[in-house]
Amino acid sequence: MTVPQITALRLNDAPADTVKDVLFVGAGLGTGVQGLWGETAQQLTDRFHVVGWDLPGHDASPAHTDELSISDLAQAVADLVRSQHETGSIAAGAKVYYAGVSINGAVALQLGLDHGDLFDGIAPICTGAKIGEPASWKERAELVEKAGTPTMVAGSAARWFAEGFIEAQPTRATTLLHTLQDADRHSYARLCEALAGFDVRERLGEISTPIVSIQGSDDQVCSVDDGAFIAENVQHGTAEVVDGVAHQAPVEKPEAVAELLRTRFA
Repeated sequence: MTVPQITALRLNDAPADTVKDVLFVGAGLGTGVQGLWGETAQQLTDRFHVVGWDLPGHDASPAHTDELSISDLAQAVADLVRSQHETGSIAAGAKVYYAGVSINGAVALQLGLDHGDLFDGIAPICTGAKIGEPASWKERAELVEKAGTPTMVAGSAARWFAEGFIEAQPTRATTLLHTLQDADRHSYARLCEALAGFDVRERLGEISTPIVSIQGSDDQVCSVDDGAFIAENVQHGTAEVVDGVAHQAPVEKPEAVAELLRTRFA
């Protein structure tokens, strides 16, 4: 297992003299953090500096073809946070939070397990303590490595968004789907394999960092029950549901997600 290189992106221009808290955010498999989180970040300029990162082989982050785990991804995020503390990008006394979607919700939970001291609150979004079945992820990894990520576009378009979203917001939807189509196939496969090995259901009770679990009411990938299970089994958890949203909550309803993060992260 190896820790990948990741690229950080500033997603809003909150005034440094008025906003102290920092929110790190991550995107789901096949999506880019700017496309997924950009609108939500703009809604949060009153409260947070928002810093995103792209998954290996997606948008700004370099490809990573070696075997990796969700723990390796969490380590990469933890290294990023510590680096920003050291350089002064995070102001002294600032609170630091994390929010991640889908595979990055898994990273969020892993951060709570391995690096909880770095964060004042964590929001796993549209995710679960176990996502899908290992055999399915391994099959997907094999398919994508052979045939490329374009094979995933049609199925992902059906799963990612609530009914009517693509027609109502074609630019937002196609931006994410283009990232999927252009993602590095080998990196994507390694991430599928990482999800195959992820299951922290029995370890949630070890997480002491406050958790805000946010799910979409229409999510076919990770259900409302998955979010409730997380909130019920960590030490300090609350569960929220965004109505009319499937698997990409920050791009589907950015105002609603921003309001939850603003109000639930005290």
